[in-house]
Amino acid sequence: MTATGERTIRVLIVEDDPVAADAHVLYVNRVPGFTAVGSAPTGARALRLLDRTPVDLLLLDLHLPDVHGLQLARSLRAAGHQADVIAVTSARDLAVVREGVSLGVVQYVLKPFTFATLRDRLLRYADYHASAGEATGQEDVDRALAALRAPTPTALPKGLSAPTLERVTAVLRDGADGLTAAGVAEEVGISRITARRYLEYLVESARAVRRPQYGQVGRPELMYHWLPEGKGR
Repeated sequence: MTATGERTIRVLIVEDDPVAADAHVLYVNRVPGFTAVGSAPTGARALRLLDRTPVDLLLLDLHLPDVHGLQLARSLRAAGHQADVIAVTSARDLAVVREGVSLGVVQYVLKPFTFATLRDRLLRYADYHASAGEATGQEDVDRALAALRAPTPTALPKGLSAPTLERVTAVLRDGADGLTAAGVAEEVGISRITARRYLEYLVESARAVRRPQYGQVGRPELMYHWLPEGKGR
């Protein structure tokens, strides 16, 4: 129960990337009224956890090693599980979005995302989840659905732009051995300082990691590596 007496919303993280899964657990536990009850790297593991753990909401990666996320959602409904789903994915196929709506996917969060983005979706879901009782009219129904269907856009940090972020992301994805900020800057056509800001944003979003690379002399360089989003993603 929360301090106001409302029941905590229990969230299961279904994500095969251990770094991303750990980040999502931390994110969920930072939002008042939510608690992460566990994480599962596969659809099979998620089903086993759901059979013995009460869950209100799944934070579900769509590309799992053993099953597509929407197929897992279909299996949940067939097994009688009523948990709602927020899909976490890099896929932008609107046909997948439409299919997900019919399977209980109440929100989509596109990778890479920040804590602020997920917090916004979770708080909106909490408003929707709190809607109970009988509607007095159309206005009450519209208000309940608006909590999910009309999220406010989440702005990037000041000074960052979506088109440049897409270019930096694409360059980093292609850099199999990792890239320095200077390397990304040269590829994208921006300054090294600007490149580092975008790279640090990706690290904060749990879509990249930074590691020191030690040379023969001088201070180590920071190498940035894209975190793979799973097989076939």
